[in-house]
Amino acid sequence: MPTLYLIPTSLGDCSFDKILPIQNTKIVSDLKYFIVEDVRTARRFLKKANQLIDIDSLTFFILNQHTTPEELSGFLRPMIDGNDMGVLSEAGCPAIADPGADMVAMAQKNNYTVVPLVGPSSILLSLMASGFNGQSFAFVGYLPIQPAERSKMLRKLENRVYTENQSQIFIETPYRNMKMIDDILQTCQPNTRLCIAADITLETEFIKTKTVKEWKNHLPELSKRPCIFLIYK
Repeated sequence: MPTLYLIPTSLGDCSFDKILPIQNTKIVSDLKYFIVEDVRTARRFLKKANQLIDIDSLTFFILNQHTTPEELSGFLRPMIDGNDMGVLSEAGCPAIADPGADMVAMAQKNNYTVVPLVGPSSILLSLMASGFNGQSFAFVGYLPIQPAERSKMLRKLENRVYTENQSQIFIETPYRNMKMIDDILQTCQPNTRLCIAADITLETEFIKTKTVKEWKNHLPELSKRPCIFLIYK
């Protein structure tokens, strides 16, 4: 039975020895078919994983917001012929806050073997380092852009923290990080705890937990840095 491998990638520019098991490289080196968000990023990752990989001999299927359902249905065709395939995310783990989930669902429906490989997840790593509830948590992705809707969502998430004892995790586009922090500080209760995690696994990694009140006079500079936010009581 052919296998669909879910291949984690780095969260930024760092040594693969630090974040990816050697077994991942062995598996990646044997694959000839990949489903990726961006071919250029995928080629760079594969070459860094193993310089001996013949990139030009590989076949890439592009899965992003422009991919049509008709195109999607043909991506697993190599598996019909018995070939293993790999799904690569732009950063972190495939199928987690990532369009790769559609391919996994299709592989499961067709009874193919699906194997998730070990690698970094900003969601789990930030939660581990936050000191927040790891028994009950929710990742809600991006919050609304419009100020009124965003404030409403933040209040809703904060309510879950206090009524359900659940950690809330969300992200923002890097160039809007500082606006996100400002909105959190303006909306959430002073004693609500906020964990800010930036550049996870990189040399510039920053992970701190403070109350909203404590953050107000000690904000880090997070513009254009991959960042994840968590709130809890």
